[in-house]
Amino acid sequence: MLLQLNDAARVEDAKRAIDELVGVHNEWFLAQDGGAPLAIASGEFDFSVDHRRLIFSSWTEIGSRSWRVTSWNWIGEKLVMETSRRMGAEKSTLELVPRVSARALVAGIAAARYARCVRLAQIASEALVAQTSVCESFVEDHRLESVPLSLELKIESAALSPGMRRDQPGRYARVILRRPRERIALTAIVANSDARNVDSLFSSALLWFNRLQSRPKRPPIEKLLIATEPNILQAARQRHVLLRESLRQRIQLFEIRGSSPTNLDTRAGSPLLDGKDAQFETRGNSPTVREGSWLSSDEAWYRLEPARLCERKNLWRARLRQFPAIAEDDMIERVKQIIALRPQAIDVITSRHGQTLRYHGLPFARVRRVMNRDRIWFGIEGSRRRLLDDYHEQDWIKLFRDLEHYRDASCRDRRHWFYRAAGEAWLESILRRDISRLDPGLIVAPLHAQFRTSHGGPTGARPIDLLALRHDGRLAVIELKVNEDREHVFQGVDYWRRVEAHRRRGHITTAKLFGEREISDESPLVYLVAPTLRFHPSFTTLARTIAPDIEVYRFDINEDWRGGVRVVRRGRVNA
Repeated sequence: MLLQLNDAARVEDAKRAIDELVGVHNEWFLAQDGGAPLAIASGEFDFSVDHRRLIFSSWTEIGSRSWRVTSWNWIGEKLVMETSRRMGAEKSTLELVPRVSARALVAGIAAARYARCVRLAQIASEALVAQTSVCESFVEDHRLESVPLSLELKIESAALSPGMRRDQPGRYARVILRRPRERIALTAIVANSDARNVDSLFSSALLWFNRLQSRPKRPPIEKLLIATEPNILQAARQRHVLLRESLRQRIQLFEIRGSSPTNLDTRAGSPLLDGKDAQFETRGNSPTVREGSWLSSDEAWYRLEPARLCERKNLWRARLRQFPAIAEDDMIERVKQIIALRPQAIDVITSRHGQTLRYHGLPFARVRRVMNRDRIWFGIEGSRRRLLDDYHEQDWIKLFRDLEHYRDASCRDRRHWFYRAAGEAWLESILRRDISRLDPGLIVAPLHAQFRTSHGGPTGARPIDLLALRHDGRLAVIELKVNEDREHVFQGVDYWRRVEAHRRRGHITTAKLFGEREISDESPLVYLVAPTLRFHPSFTTLARTIAPDIEVYRFDINEDWRGGVRVVRRGRVNA
């Protein structure tokens, strides 16, 4: 049970208790919402009290960040904290775990995931044998011509996918099941997962399936099974129905019955060993799985069931909310003065909570209405924010000068964080000023950046980079990348699905997102944009898996795009 920090006395008590706890160890792992752990030293994080609030500050992979701690407790040799950021708009569960041997930690994760992989292979074998038995009974009952089916099914191999680095275990099970005349591929996520991981699952699964089919080993693998837990099944159905028909017929979705990794991790000791259904111990330098410790009836995966597939027409029948109202861009005088300092670099993003000022896409100031007064706070994400007033004038001047110097295409210090941070947002800010640089057929305004078709939800909906309209009335969904990203294709296609659902309902016309312009009765186009050398090597292979009625285009832009965007090459990728 977590202890709530709802008054000043509890905050002070928590500060003293936490300082004593964290002072015992010098090295820790920090995990956010069950994600990958980050190794940090005790000098890289800090607890402080500010305005009767407990503040946790730490260095992360994307720079320094600060959270307000709302509740905490020391549970199972780890410090668990419920936190919030951005005035409560973003909430997270943080866990600080004392660091153990990195070798033992990685081995433990691998053991837990492999145990889940083996269990998946076992229940898949049982499910396929049961399916075969039902088919044979149907043939006998209806006196149909018998088709030779074999109940004999063996697990040919069960392994994990390669990890992000050589010393890390993979997140996906890769199982091959074998009958006398047939081999079947099976994959599933064996780590913590939610709907946001579905694009990665499908990308990994289809690339693996493609490689298996190119191997000469007989019998060939003609069928792929993708197993998912209930929390991501709907998102998996939505990706599956957008594949080419010839590929879709060879892929079958299964639902895993059993408790989720997230629940298991909560009950087990550490979030770092995701998939805690397999406990482990270290003997010498090699960890071993404790026999039988992970197969308790209420925790293990126990059954695999065929999932009901989704038809394309069902995508458009789901209940949808109207688009959130587009906030007006009414700017106070002080904001206009700031923009006037560098009008070619500063833009404003309006949201429900107020306005955010960005310098070439990097947020550096926020406008919020407090007590019927508009106030401006400045500071880069993760750093301490200060109120823009006379007292902090020098800090404001220094920040702005640093942005002018380092957040510029001509900056010589290419390794400075201001130059490297938020690359996609920088590219987006350039295109927002003139989207015709990408495609002359697109209207320049209105243009919607970071456009949300919904406010999150169980499917993990993310904002669309750019939503534009062509002069011929067709919508264009634009997904930007500045680094290699294997999920580029499936992210863009999922955005297409969401926009097309709203277009068919007439929501885009009703909301007048593009004024009085007529929206064509044709599905949107998908523009996938990246510098020429930054498309993932598997981009073409994955793009060809998408149904041809979804028009997907690749836009290669110049590598030095910060100085101005030029399209080097463009073309259809899934015709």
